[in-house]
Amino acid sequence: MMKKAFAISLALTCMTTAFGQEKTDSLVFTTLMENPITTIKNQSRSGTCWAYATLGFFEGEILRKTGREYDLCEMFVANKNYMDEAIYHVRLHGDSRFSEGGSADDVLWVLRTHGVCPEEMMPAPGSLTGDSLANFHEFFPLLTPYVEAVAKNKAKKLSGQWKVGLQSILDAYLGKCPEQFVYEGKTFTPRTFADSFGLNWDDYVSITSFTHHPFYTWFTIEAPYKWRPQLSYNVPLEELMDIIDTALDLGYNVCWGGDVSGNGFDRQGLAQEETPATQELRQQRFDQWDATYDHVMLIYGRAKDQYGNDYYKVKNSWGHFGQHDGIWYMRRNYIALNTTYIFLNREGVSGEW
Repeated sequence: MMKKAFAISLALTCMTTAFGQEKTDSLVFTTLMENPITTIKNQSRSGTCWAYATLGFFEGEILRKTGREYDLCEMFVANKNYMDEAIYHVRLHGDSRFSEGGSADDVLWVLRTHGVCPEEMMPAPGSLTGDSLANFHEFFPLLTPYVEAVAKNKAKKLSGQWKVGLQSILDAYLGKCPEQFVYEGKTFTPRTFADSFGLNWDDYVSITSFTHHPFYTWFTIEAPYKWRPQLSYNVPLEELMDIIDTALDLGYNVCWGGDVSGNGFDRQGLAQEETPATQELRQQRFDQWDATYDHVMLIYGRAKDQYGNDYYKVKNSWGHFGQHDGIWYMRRNYIALNTTYIFLNREGVSGEW
C-alpha cells in the first residue's frame, strides 16, 4: 500500500447535512453535503473560466473565514494576467502559448502581486463594446496579433512602448483597473483590498496525479493554458480523490481544472464516466490528448444518485444554465479520469509539503 502524503486531521469537524432530491432526466440526486458558495456568474463569450471559477473559490474562502460575501472583479484579474502573460511571451520570443485561457495559479498570482477590486469598481463585462456580458470575439483577435508582432519582432532591441500600447487595448475592452477606490466608506488600493480579506496566499496549492513524474514531487504540468510555470504536487490517484473528499468534509471547497470537451460531459448539468478510473488510463488519456485541460470549475459538495453512484456538486460559470440552474453533477469516476489539477487550501489536508 502506497504511503499517504496527506494524513487526515481528525481533530477538525466535518460538515454534513441532509438535503432534498433533484432530477436529471432519469437520475435522481440526493445531496450528501455542500459548502457555501457565492453567486453564479456568466463568463459568456470569453475564455475566462479560470478567473470566474478561481475568484469564486476565493470568495468562498473569505465567506468561510469571515462570513462576509464579496463580488470580486474578474476583468481586473484578466487585465493584469494578460499583461503578465504577454510579458512572459515576449521574453520567450514567442515560444510559449498566448491565449484567453489560464489557471487557478494565475488568479493567485494576481491577487498576491496586483490585488483585486470589487466588481462594481470596473465597467460591467461587455459594456464597453455594447454587450450585456463578456465578449472577447473582437477583443482577442486584436490583442493576439499585437502580442505576436512584438514577440517575433526583428528589432535588435525593444523599447518599453509596446506595453503602453498593449495596456491601452486591455483597458479599452476590459476597463481600466483602479489605482485607488472607496468601498464601504474606506479607501483602498487593489493590494490593500486583497490584504483586507485576511487570507494567507501561501496556504494555497495545486495538486495533480500523473505517472510521467515521480509521486510526492513538484512539477509544472505540461498542459494548454497553464502558461505560468507554477508547480503542482504529484500524488497517486487514490490520494487525489481522498484529498477532494476530505477537504469538502472539512468545509473547504476545491477549484477543479480538467477536461469537459468529451468523455461524458453534457451541456445540461451532468458529467458521467462509466469506464473504471485507473492511474494508467488517466496517463494514457493525457498523453493521447483524449483528456486535456480546457475548463475550470468549483467543487463544493457531494451527492448520490438513486443507484448509489457518487457525484460531486460543481459550480460552473455559464450563468443559470442547464437543468440545475448553473450547477453540474459530476460523477466521481469522471473527476478521477479527467482532472488535470485541483487547487485548494492546504489546511483542508495535512502532511509533508
